[in-house]
Amino acid sequence: MKTIPTPAVTAFKEVKKMSNNIEKYDAEADKVQHIPISELKPFEGHPFKVVDDEAMLRTTESIAQFGVLTPLLVRSLDDGSLQIISGHRRVHAAEAAGLSEVPVIIRDMTDDEAVVLMVDSNLQRENSLPSERAFAYKMKLEAMKHQGERTDLQNDGTSTQVAQKLSVERIGDDVGVSKDTIRRYIRLTNLIPELLDMVDQQKISFNPAVELSYLTPEEQQHVIEAMDYTQASPSLSQAMRLKKLSQEGGCTLEDMYDILGEVKKGDLERVAFKSEQLRKYFPKSYTPRQMQDTIIKLLEQWHKKRQRGQEL
Repeated sequence: MKTIPTPAVTAFKEVKKMSNNIEKYDAEADKVQHIPISELKPFEGHPFKVVDDEAMLRTTESIAQFGVLTPLLVRSLDDGSLQIISGHRRVHAAEAAGLSEVPVIIRDMTDDEAVVLMVDSNLQRENSLPSERAFAYKMKLEAMKHQGERTDLQNDGTSTQVAQKLSVERIGDDVGVSKDTIRRYIRLTNLIPELLDMVDQQKISFNPAVELSYLTPEEQQHVIEAMDYTQASPSLSQAMRLKKLSQEGGCTLEDMYDILGEVKKGDLERVAFKSEQLRKYFPKSYTPRQMQDTIIKLLEQWHKKRQRGQEL
């Protein structure tokens, strides 16, 4: 018989999980202080989303019973305010649990040091979204490039290129992936927000999304319309063809209808129409969704009529 864990057990496990993914502190050098939540500022440009999902609910239950066991890491800004480096989710959960103060450790650090530490501490989460990783890697790369720039040499572009190459490799080493993977994630930051959301929602796969990032913003907007019209998401080969058309002079909406409307391998029972085959039957103001709804309704009427004819 399977035992159902009590809320207290679930909360304790969540606390233990949090404790296994905390920043490493120097007990002698780092002094824990309790600071009102109202005095803490979020990290500007923080790429990691704080949402009220199931994981946040568990964290809130843990904090409500045991408090915030892992101190937040913050830094003091020039205006005297405190900026959160690591602990945005803990702050949100603490507020939801009714706490007014949280334990913090204040460290002095530069802007670039703060970015690197913020990214590293948040990337410990296993369920980071592609968009979060994309912008986090980009922020860390920019910060590491700043740290690696040589100011004692004439800047002819060579030192900057070397610094960027070494920084990408180091980021890959830090997270256990190749430098090419890091570059491909950063490419996703060139997607318009609507397409990037589709990547997070797994409506578009990672590799096709990287290829789509080379399209212009207008072309990317057309991809959304083409996906809605064809009720299909681009495969890697299709996305590569769209990219090639874009680079050769432009990828039109009609091109996208034709490419995304193709029957894919393993999808042979799918019925696809070219746009020109359908649009002549509808007002110009009709959207692809309206056209689809109308076609379905007409098919339902035709099907009912056939059934009545067979019953006679």
